[in-house]
Order: sequence, then structure tokens, then C-alpha cells
Amino acid sequence: MNGNGGAIRVVRFTGEQMRARLDDLARLRIVVFRAWPYLYEGSLDYERGYIARYAQARTGTIVVALDGDAVVGASTALALDEETDTVRAPFVAAGMNTAEIFYFGESVLLSDYRGHGIGVRFFEEREAAARSFGYPLCCFCAVQRPGDHPMKPADYVPLDAFWGKRGYVKRPDLVTSFSWLDIGETQQTAKPMVYWMKDLRA
Repeated sequence: MNGNGGAIRVVRFTGEQMRARLDDLARLRIVVFRAWPYLYEGSLDYERGYIARYAQARTGTIVVALDGDAVVGASTALALDEETDTVRAPFVAAGMNTAEIFYFGESVLLSDYRGHGIGVRFFEEREAAARSFGYPLCCFCAVQRPGDHPMKPADYVPLDAFWGKRGYVKRPDLVTSFSWLDIGETQQTAKPMVYWMKDLRA
């Protein structure tokens, strides 16, 4: 899977390991999220702070894919109760018990390493973390872009089928919005984020 024919290691980082690799993790997020559908114009300072939250959280989890010593992928998670009001809002409005839900932040993986099962491992490791902390439900959210967006690649294949195969159900009744700067824009704009959920007891 790498240039030397070696295997990729997928490991869960501790808080100290996260802090030691903040720049590597931040750069990875910026590179991967520049692509469709996020088109994210990120900054290193913001990304360092974002990753540091997971290092400080009680349930903060980062699963990392390593090619030798190089970070080529990462996946984050923590308890929904430790997330921001924006992330929790749809569940609160729906009267759901946020103390039962583990939130998956994102998975980022360099394109050369996709298609080898690393994404599946990211879900397995985060689900294992949710169970270890006693959470029966897990969720994540994904951006919803217009189908006619001018920057959408002609060969783009959404991940809905992959997520469904992992047991996640799309919840169009649970929607929030995140704001960020798109590539080529000068002001942040809000994007709708739709949740997917899985019951780990099923």
C-alpha cells in the first residue's frame, strides 16, 4: 500500500500523541478538505486549535493511519455532550438524549491510500471507542451541496452507499449548518450538514 510495499498502521492516538503531531494532522485536514464536496480553504492555526480540542476532551478520540512515520489519514470522535452547541442543536430540538450519542467528527485520507479498507477501519475504531465509553448510539454529519454546483466533478461518487453498508441511516430530520471559507471566496458561507446515525446495540 505504500512505496516500499509495507502495510499501513492504523492506531488510536493518546492526547499526548495528538499534541505532538498537531501540525501533521492540521496539514492533512487542509489538503483533504480542499477537494469536493468540502472545497475548504483552511488555515494551519485554526486546524491546530480544532485538533487540540480532541486532545483535551474526556472522550476525545483520534484514529490515525501511518505510512512509516507519515500521517496519511486521520479520523476523530468524541461524546456529543462535549461538542459545540451547533453540533448538538438538532438532537436537542428533537428531544433526543445527547448523553447517549458519540459524535464522529470526520475522516480524512490522502487519495493514494483510498480503497484499501482504511475507511472501514476508521469506523470500526471509532465505534469501539464509543462502546468503551458506554455510548449506545453514534452519528456523524455530511455536507449537502447543490447537485448543479459548478465545482462538482463529473465522476464524483457520493459515500452514501459506503455509509449505509456500515449500518448508518441518513436522518434528513436532523440538520445543522457549519460555516467555512470555500476555495476562491472571501467570506465564509453556511453549509447544511445532514446527520447519519447508527445504533451500536442493533
